[in-house]
Amino acid sequence: MTETDGAATAPQAADPGPRKASWKYIGPGIVVAATGVGAGDLVATLIAGSKFGYTLLWAAVVGCLVKISLAEATGRWHLATGRTIFEGWRSLGRWTTWYFAVYIVVWGFVYGATAMSSSALPVVALFPDGPGLKVWAAITGVLGLLFVWFNRYAVFEKVMTAMIGVMFVVVVHVAVRVGPSLPSTFSGLVPALPDGSLLYTLGIVGGVGGTITMAAYGYWVNAKGWTTSGWMKVMRLDNRVAYVTTGIFVVAMLIIGAELLHSTNLVLTSGDKGLVDLGDVLEKRFGSATATLFLVGFFATSFSSLIGVWHGVSLMFADFVERLRKEAVRAEAAAEGGAAEVAKGEREKSAPFRAYLLWLTFPPMALLFLDQPFGLVLVYGVLGAFFMPFLAFTLIALLNSDRTPREWRNGRLSNVMLAAAGLLFVVLCVQQIRDLF
Repeated sequence: MTETDGAATAPQAADPGPRKASWKYIGPGIVVAATGVGAGDLVATLIAGSKFGYTLLWAAVVGCLVKISLAEATGRWHLATGRTIFEGWRSLGRWTTWYFAVYIVVWGFVYGATAMSSSALPVVALFPDGPGLKVWAAITGVLGLLFVWFNRYAVFEKVMTAMIGVMFVVVVHVAVRVGPSLPSTFSGLVPALPDGSLLYTLGIVGGVGGTITMAAYGYWVNAKGWTTSGWMKVMRLDNRVAYVTTGIFVVAMLIIGAELLHSTNLVLTSGDKGLVDLGDVLEKRFGSATATLFLVGFFATSFSSLIGVWHGVSLMFADFVERLRKEAVRAEAAAEGGAAEVAKGEREKSAPFRAYLLWLTFPPMALLFLDQPFGLVLVYGVLGAFFMPFLAFTLIALLNSDRTPREWRNGRLSNVMLAAAGLLFVVLCVQQIRDLF
């Protein structure tokens, strides 16, 4: 089949995969969990806990199910067809290319500054006599660039696993220290919507772990060496591990918000600075050791998201450029009456991969020293709001058509979950756009 054909055949079974799924293969799921849970997500959950106690705990469970469905669908597309998600989008029409091209350029520019600032905040809190926030932000960006530039997926995965280990130990430790109420915790699993909680509920369901990194999951699956449908069971286990881990983070932060803030009516600063405030609260209640440990976990959370995006989204951009080049070469060959083959290089060493790394790192530094231009932030917000509905509904289109081998197409449950996710993200999208204006 050609790059632009709608129909798909199953990838060749040169690699049949393991006989059964095993924990020893887990990897890309850990990466997507570490990347997807950012400081801003933790703050949003913390504030929800501080306002409504345990009442919205059920929303965290629903959110995990939604993310499992989306990431599973992305991984299934890559393994069942042997094609990347961008190839799938491209088969749906050129409009997807235009959307993705504008999105990835604007998103990367603004997100780069956001990720660097978030990573610098806990460092400034840990070393108040050192350089200021802007300098530390630039340093973390360059460190992320150098790490991803000189390492390949295997090393990247090991470092991300270590960081999520730190995140897990710190957040769960703090949640245990604040003394969760088990009866209240279990009562929070019963769906309820207190007055004024709708947007917080939607944010918990749709926000944590729900970014462009969900689309990057398929690229990490391939980078791991999983390229055929023989790895499908392993991918599904890996994906569940990712979002169960994410769910534990969300529940732990909700417990911290409910026990430490809700019961005492403490209010945090909005945005990532809220986690620095929480460090101050922890120091007053449990001492400097716990506060320092929390700030280390805060840094692991932010910096793992930074290097995860630096790696995963750069892979997506490299694939995007590679596909456009292939189409241009084929068009030229067809015009000359010949055939052409394009050699597939290693994306992590490719010029587009490294060019996007540079784009994520250096141009955004201008935003660290200047107020973010209102028009740019507006475009960033609108494009970002549309991405998750775009992902959900395009996956429905791809996985219910002959682009996907019949045995790996969506079943009824997958369609229901993806449609529910799509509708949820449409509501969130409308709300985000209303907030912008």
